[in-house]
Amino acid sequence: MGTAITVIVLLLIVVAGTAYLVRSQAQAKRRQLEDAKAEARRWVERLGGQVLNLTGTDTASQQALADASERYNAAGSELERAQTAEQARLAKETALEGLYYVRAARTAMGLDPGPALPEDPERERAGKVTEHRAVTVEGQHYEASPEPTPNTPHYYPGGRVAGRPVPQGWYSEPWWKPALVAGAWGFGSMLLFSAMFSGMAGIPSAAAWEAGYDAGQEDALENGGDAGEGGDAGGEDVGGDDFDGDFGGDFGGDFGGDFGDFGF
Repeated sequence: MGTAITVIVLLLIVVAGTAYLVRSQAQAKRRQLEDAKAEARRWVERLGGQVLNLTGTDTASQQALADASERYNAAGSELERAQTAEQARLAKETALEGLYYVRAARTAMGLDPGPALPEDPERERAGKVTEHRAVTVEGQHYEASPEPTPNTPHYYPGGRVAGRPVPQGWYSEPWWKPALVAGAWGFGSMLLFSAMFSGMAGIPSAAAWEAGYDAGQEDALENGGDAGEGGDAGGEDVGGDDFDGDFGGDFGGDFGGDFGDFGF
C-alpha cells in the first residue's frame, strides 16, 4: 500500500512538473513574440512616418519612395500575421529595408538622410557601386552609379537576391527584380554582372558571384570549399519560400529581354 502511494505521489510530481515546464515555455514564447512585435512595430511606424510625410522631387526620389511605400505595406502585413518571434523579426527587416529606401530618397533630394540604421552584414558583404559604369549586354543598355542621376533612378540598398549578392547603388534598370520574383537568375545574369562590375573594388568576380560568393571568397571557390554564408546559389529566402537556385531556370530568357513583362 505504501509503495503504491509513493508511486502515485511521484507520478503526480512528474505530471505537475511537466505541466509547469510546458506552461513556462509557452509563456516565454509569448513574451518573445510580444517583444519582437513591439520592436518591429517601432520600425514600421518610423517607416510609415517617413513615407507619409515625404514627397519625391525627381524621378530617383519618387522611385525610392515608391519602393519604401511598398516595403511599408509589406511590413505591416507581415507584422499583422506574425505568430512567432521569427516572423515578427522578418517584418522588422522589411521595415528596415524600407528605411534604406527612404534614406536614398532623402539623399536624392539633397536632404539629411537622417539617423543611421542598424548595420546589416549581408548588405555590407554585397559591396557598393563605387564608380559610374555604362555597359551594353545583349543589345540592352545598363548603367550603375554610386549617386542618383537622371539615367540611374533605381536604387537598391544591397543584399542578396536569389542567393547572390547585389551591390548597393543606383541603376538604370532594376536588373535584380526578375530574380527577386522568380527566385532564380536567368541565363544572361552572369554576363551582365561581369560587364557591369568587373574590376570594381569590393565586389565579387563574376565567377564568385555565380557561385553565390561575396567579395573575398574567391579562394574558397578556387579550392572547392563550402560557400559558407554565400551558401547555395539559390538559397535565398524570398517571400518566405526556399528556392533551389537553378541558375538555368527559365524566367523570360536573359536580361537583354523585355523588362516590360515584369511591370517596369
